[in-house]
Amino acid sequence: MAKKTQVKNIGLDIKHPESSCSDKNCPFHGSIRVRGRSFVGKVIRAKMQNTVIIEFERRVYIKKYERYMRKKTRIKSHNPECIGAKEGDVVKVIETKPISKTKSSVVVEIIKNKSD
Repeated sequence: MAKKTQVKNIGLDIKHPESSCSDKNCPFHGSIRVRGRSFVGKVIRAKMQNTVIIEFERRVYIKKYERYMRKKTRIKSHNPECIGAKEGDVVKVIETKPISKTKSSVVVEIIKNKSD
């Protein structure tokens, strides 16, 4: 008989991944908790092990010119085995406690695949 893996409720209205993993930094199957801000961005690089770089745009108000300017922000995020985001995917990322020196967020959902 196949063992049914326990999927943790992370407290958000997000569809759980279909596959399971043994990653301790996975919010669904591991022990890490999600808290703080959430971002939606595009994966621009996925060459590191269990890490993706997400880029999203934000608008910043420039007081002198009384206009908004578009800026891009890049953050490194943990990519669990059960999610497996690839370059070009649009994903939802949520902040966590620091995982490493530069990573303090985790991918929780793939909103749109590159192939779609």
